[in-house]
Amino acid sequence: MQHFMNAEQIKAYLEENNIKKIKFAFADIDGILRGKVIHYKKFLDGLENGYGFCDVVFGWDSADQCYDNVKLTGWHTGYPDQQAIIDLSTFRTIPWNENIPFFLADFSKSNGTSLAACSRSLLKKIAAECHEMGFHPEFAQEFEWFNFKETPKTLQDKDFNNLEPLTPGMFGYSILRTSENSDFYNDLYNLLFEFNVPLEGLHTETGPGVYEAAILHDQVLAAADKAVLFKTAVKEIAYKHGIIASFMAKWNQSLPGCSGHIHQSLWDIDKKENLFYSAVDENNMSELHKHYLAGQLHCLPHLLPMYAPTINSYKRLVEGAWAPTTITWGIDNRTTAFRVLHPSKGYTRLETRIPGSDSNPYLAMAAALASGLYGIKNKLTLDIPKTIGNGYQNKENGVLAGNLLEATNAMKNSNLAIELFGNDFVEHFSETRLWECKQYAKAVTDWELKRYFEII
Repeated sequence: MQHFMNAEQIKAYLEENNIKKIKFAFADIDGILRGKVIHYKKFLDGLENGYGFCDVVFGWDSADQCYDNVKLTGWHTGYPDQQAIIDLSTFRTIPWNENIPFFLADFSKSNGTSLAACSRSLLKKIAAECHEMGFHPEFAQEFEWFNFKETPKTLQDKDFNNLEPLTPGMFGYSILRTSENSDFYNDLYNLLFEFNVPLEGLHTETGPGVYEAAILHDQVLAAADKAVLFKTAVKEIAYKHGIIASFMAKWNQSLPGCSGHIHQSLWDIDKKENLFYSAVDENNMSELHKHYLAGQLHCLPHLLPMYAPTINSYKRLVEGAWAPTTITWGIDNRTTAFRVLHPSKGYTRLETRIPGSDSNPYLAMAAALASGLYGIKNKLTLDIPKTIGNGYQNKENGVLAGNLLEATNAMKNSNLAIELFGNDFVEHFSETRLWECKQYAKAVTDWELKRYFEII
């Protein structure tokens, strides 16, 4: 459950319920939650000034290997503490773990500055700019992921080969397949609801053991919080059932990848009117909506690593695999990068289809919102015609970068990216993505062994 309380109310809640431990976490540059359990006295003592946390969490990659190419932290700085600040509005309890109180944190300081590597702080900044422009940003992310009858130990023992999916066969939107694992399926829906990550829908996708979930929409920061928490919560709930949940963008070349589409709309500050809707436009798109979409189309080549941050992301972005490859938009068209939906006034929205399930929700939503606001500020016109039919064949306005190195170099050298997010973030994030490319370049893969070992 979630409780909206101020510091004094939270203190009273802890005392009344004799709670002695609190869990908090924050997202690193990859969107991975890093955190700890602390004593309630330490929690109370740090409410005002924060909690010291070794900044190596922003100085290493997803495998805890320290970067050698970033300025923000490293051996040259001695890896000092940075102050993590808990956001009291994120208070909830974890229903599958003793209902321990839980909070999200970030590295936003009271003087308005923040740590350049903190993705939540970056999104807070963009959300504030949106509010200052007179808009309420309403967002939601949906995820596909594969489930396996494995444990962390069996993954290692099998060297990640010959993994057993939760269920066999291609059973998209199957009522039958979920009934086979109804305890897990029901736990996902019910426990996520209790954790204040309510789902709009949950179903199987096509593929062995793959599920899809859409999270109910919310203000952009809360939506990103829920998306980040969703991924870790699903993994933890899966553990309880002897299941491994993977949000890898493309775990098998012969199966569809896993998306992390972002739905968004702008409303008036009172959230009474959907500003993306127009009754007089043939597609019910307001001029604001068109500026916003034009901004996303324009900015996409400059920000692609924020949507597709891993080497593996680009294995998903291939033709004919339900993921976009071209800079295109369409009306309810699942072959384009951007899909406009207008089923009703309240649900008129834009779906950004580039992100995979491996995306960091804070960065993906920051990229989407900042791009859209750029289009509004500069009154960009929607010059790219809508795609009717196969978006994969419409390459007139450009194609997405084919790999992380190409995409990162474009972002690193982009003045537009720096204008939107600041030089410190762009430099740090770009270097972490180049590090990822460097690690991949050194690896000897199964593909290389099979192709060259005997014949060359």
